[in-house]
Amino acid sequence: MGIRVLTVEDDERIRTSVKLALEDEGWHVDEASSGEDAVALFSHNSADVVLIDIMLPGIDGFELCRTIRRSSDVPIVMVTARADTHDVVAGLEAGADDYLTKPFAPKELAARIRALLRRVRPAASGHSKLVFGDLEIIPEEGKVLLGGAEVVLTKTEFRLLCELANDPGGVFSRELLLDKVWGYDYFGDGRLVDVHIRRLRMKVETDPANPRHVVTVRGLGYRLES
Repeated sequence: MGIRVLTVEDDERIRTSVKLALEDEGWHVDEASSGEDAVALFSHNSADVVLIDIMLPGIDGFELCRTIRRSSDVPIVMVTARADTHDVVAGLEAGADDYLTKPFAPKELAARIRALLRRVRPAASGHSKLVFGDLEIIPEEGKVLLGGAEVVLTKTEFRLLCELANDPGGVFSRELLLDKVWGYDYFGDGRLVDVHIRRLRMKVETDPANPRHVVTVRGLGYRLES
């Protein structure tokens, strides 16, 4: 059927505007006006991308994001009325891949979605398996193992790890990771990178507070070590 987008927004005017804009791109749009409706819709019609407004009646956007993330690595965009650092970071910590601030232009929304959809699991050139001590990455299979046990990552987390793994020991600035992983002009918003690095460490480090693999290079960025 092509690309299916689930948009969760309680304001009917905004919801209709988003639906028309996305359908103009040739995508199928499912609509939900509450978190509860979104959970039911998602369980019956899996989406390729989910747009979630933070301020929802009943289950709010943060809890809805966490609920979907427990069973799916589908790309999620959180929509907020403010570029407030707390809301943005809380949304990313809940499992969102990206955020968008109201009001937004339909073309910007479509560009963000296309960038998310391009984020397929990448293969590191010439490598079927990459080993960093107890951490193993199998790009072609989209798998990550820590101490032999499989680690479940979102598509964005996997892409981020693979980018770091493509140049072991190399230092990646936040700006470079934004370009490589998100593939869109984010005007240097390093919050996306920092929050995803924290989430990644929670999954691939035995002691996230003292990371061995995903290491911070103060003042420069991040690198992957054995």
